[in-house]
Amino acid sequence: MIKKFLLVLILGVVFSVQLLYAAGRSDTIPQKTLSQRLDEAFVPVVEGLTKVLYWDPFSAMGIYDEQVYDENGNPVVNEKGEPVKAPLRLIVLWLFAGGLIFTFYLKFIGLRGVKHSVSMMRGKYSGGSGGEVTPFQSVTTALSATVGMGNIAGVAIGIAIGGPGATFWMIVAGLLGMAMKFAECSLSVKYRRINKDGSISGGPMYYLKYGLQNKKLGKLGAFLAFLFAVLVMGGSVGGGNMLQANQAFKQTVVFFPALEGYGAWYGIGLAFLVGLVIVGGIKSIGKVTSKIVPFMALLYIAAAVLIILFNIHNTGHALMEIVEGAFAPGALKGGIIGVMIYGIQRGAFSNEAGIGSAAIAHSASKNKEHIAEGIVASIEPFVDTVVICTMTALVLIFTGFADDTQGLQGVQLTSAAFGSVISWFPYVLLVSVTLFAFSTMISWSYYGLKGFDYLFGDLGEKYLGSRKLTGQIFNLIFLFFVVVGSSSDIMAVMDFSDMMILAMAFPNLLGLYILAPEIKADLKDYWQRTFQKSF
Repeated sequence: MIKKFLLVLILGVVFSVQLLYAAGRSDTIPQKTLSQRLDEAFVPVVEGLTKVLYWDPFSAMGIYDEQVYDENGNPVVNEKGEPVKAPLRLIVLWLFAGGLIFTFYLKFIGLRGVKHSVSMMRGKYSGGSGGEVTPFQSVTTALSATVGMGNIAGVAIGIAIGGPGATFWMIVAGLLGMAMKFAECSLSVKYRRINKDGSISGGPMYYLKYGLQNKKLGKLGAFLAFLFAVLVMGGSVGGGNMLQANQAFKQTVVFFPALEGYGAWYGIGLAFLVGLVIVGGIKSIGKVTSKIVPFMALLYIAAAVLIILFNIHNTGHALMEIVEGAFAPGALKGGIIGVMIYGIQRGAFSNEAGIGSAAIAHSASKNKEHIAEGIVASIEPFVDTVVICTMTALVLIFTGFADDTQGLQGVQLTSAAFGSVISWFPYVLLVSVTLFAFSTMISWSYYGLKGFDYLFGDLGEKYLGSRKLTGQIFNLIFLFFVVVGSSSDIMAVMDFSDMMILAMAFPNLLGLYILAPEIKADLKDYWQRTFQKSF
């Protein structure tokens, strides 16, 4: 193990130093040329994906005015001078519909199973079954991938454009996501595979392939599994890696301007820390996330609560803004449809319920019951969206920054809200942002690894003698792009990768719909055996 680690570390350093040399040359032309070429190559692909994922059926049918207006009735424009609209994106509709269907079909299992979920994370009702991590570690691993920049920057953007009322609909989206998270994670444990070396291979790739195979839909299942594996690899390297490294460095530069231009050095340090964790596989990732996630979540929540307490006199006004903004926003913020859209899409994008990513982490759980693991997983959208995202929204509303007119956006807006109470509070936010980015990267490295393993693991076992060695090849690629993300501004590539994550919802949810009767039957059986009563 030590020899393999040293080999990976040395190769990683070689790759990073080579990249640093290219990025650090005085004229920096090679770096810019590479970024420009990558951007140019991916721009048409991004535009194509945007037309599909972000197509607005409501606007196409002329149901509502998608233009967003300010308090004076003037059209809101972005930094480019383009009109800001409130589109009901196809991907948002797909995820929201999945949440509604599974919530009612499975009789609100997310809310009904909260107490049981907490009990299992504390060690009750579970037992070993060849897994690699505890139920608690599987939850923290999955949460570390979802709790990230979206909870801070994404919510700020949603609230700034959609208004305080978007908070209500964001919470609704989080609650609806619980049932989808249950469905995908329970199936992931049921159809996982234990490899010859004892490692676990699981996730949507496996329940799509083998679950649909049992339904006499083998060809469809194989296609959907292949598509998901490709998408999760792309999303892992981009949205789960480069984007996180890039935004973490940019936020660091805000506080330490002297670091400007040293993105490659920052990336090397970050890659080294990420490499220390991911080389140990899911066991190492689970151990680290079980420590980081509770700390970073509590740190952020405690800071947010303190900000709210300093502005507690605004409670009545804040609650009124949320309720009135949710149901009676008038023509402002795009009308009630616009407010719903911004809240729902923020919640849906944040907790990744229906995307299928968390199912990969939960497939490695030691939980002996696949339904039990699904119930454990169902609490994640509640923590991610209902708790953490809502705390960000409340800080913005209580401090008055939800109606900010200073032109601040994303994490800068949230930082300004924190700093409005205590000047050094933005540094607490900086620590949170860095931890969020780091934890997201190590979890998404595992997701991408499992997609890579699904496609190439058997070949590695056959020709290289070990699928673990195949995995280390992916880890090297992943670490290389940590440095690329930190030292570049390849926005089209990152946009492309981010949309690949959203696109994962199409094959995943299609498979879940087909397997829904199987999920419901298994849930009824488990509920009766565990609680001695019908579901």
